[in-house]
Amino acid sequence: MKDQEWITTAAGVKMPGIIYGTAWKKERTADLVVKAIQAGFKGIDTACQPKHYNEPLVGEALCRLKESGVERETLFLQTKFTSLSGQDPGQVPYDKNSPIESQVAQSFEASKKNLQTEYLDSLVLHSPMAPHSLLMKVWEAMETIQKAGGVRQLGISNCYNTEVMRQLYNDADVKPAVVQNRFYQETGYDADLRDWCSNHGVIYQSFWTLTANPHILGSNTVLTIAQKYNKTQAQIFFRYLSQSGIVPLTGTCSEQHMKEDLSIFDFELSSDDLKNVSQLLK
Repeated sequence: MKDQEWITTAAGVKMPGIIYGTAWKKERTADLVVKAIQAGFKGIDTACQPKHYNEPLVGEALCRLKESGVERETLFLQTKFTSLSGQDPGQVPYDKNSPIESQVAQSFEASKKNLQTEYLDSLVLHSPMAPHSLLMKVWEAMETIQKAGGVRQLGISNCYNTEVMRQLYNDADVKPAVVQNRFYQETGYDADLRDWCSNHGVIYQSFWTLTANPHILGSNTVLTIAQKYNKTQAQIFFRYLSQSGIVPLTGTCSEQHMKEDLSIFDFELSSDDLKNVSQLLK
């Protein structure tokens, strides 16, 4: 990937401008991760949550890739701690009866074992916890991992309340470097939260980016811009997000789409095009 396809986070971590997501891939996970990396992806998002992710198969893919010369150091690996409420009761990857701090530590050790790595680039809390005191207890357990060198940066996902984010940021010793949210109309595309993040150096990662927005992809605005640049509507939307400082996740199973997603950095939208797409997010 070229330099302009990387973003340096507030934690000093180089993060790719587009990341491959592994949710819901099940038994296809390993093959798809191998294809994604071979296509050119440098970032992988997963979670220690057997209900929706097969993290061990991500590790199997990384092992296969290493045998073909892809070193772990060249990749950005991001995983998540998922609390009990987000786990399948029959597949909890840690001792559910242990204190929450131990659950965080056990989950992280499971992720390292699953991914066959000594460190992670990014550890994300899968969703905020309430009350705030509990959120901070979990965050401090994540900070302990970061301070010990186990992970390079911390983040939070599914956080749609700017006040929750602000309180976490203010009280955290290790500040969140990323927030990863579903990017859709129901939350007003997180306009307030994204504005706050922009002012505090927190990078916004988007997921469900294409699936939730068929009305944008099918709009005359995006269609016209796509024809102008000889690109697909998905490429135009991803490029719009990228130029707006957002790091999109893509979970495509198509090798063709993988290559198209990666090629969004080969062109640049004009300021007028950016403005016109922005109008669709109102």
